[in-house]
Amino acid sequence: MKLLIDMNLSPLWVEFLAKAGIESVHWSAVGPANAPDHEIMDHASANGLVVFTHDLDFGGLLASRGARQPSVIQLRTQDVMPTGIGDVVVRAMQACRVQLEEGALVTIDPSRRRIRLLPLRA
Repeated sequence: MKLLIDMNLSPLWVEFLAKAGIESVHWSAVGPANAPDHEIMDHASANGLVVFTHDLDFGGLLASRGARQPSVIQLRTQDVMPTGIGDVVVRAMQACRVQLEEGALVTIDPSRRRIRLLPLRA
């Protein structure tokens, strides 16, 4: 599993996740900062990446497309820095690895996680 980190999350996540054994790339190293969400989704899908974001629009895109890929991990917290929520995120990713590899929307907040298998219904 390799992650594509959305522009709304810090590039610091790349190093933090690498220390946890999770490969990732920040969108700023792949495409333009002002790229629309659908372009990020298309890139992730074409390259077998899981989108990691703080943007709730990705869930809507998944539902409207009826897509099975890419999987999306979305954070629902104010503190989106790895120093604040990083350990919770890593544990959730590890616990949901199989679902993420098969196609899922995983929502993470400080106290819980929610998994919805793809495709989502609009």
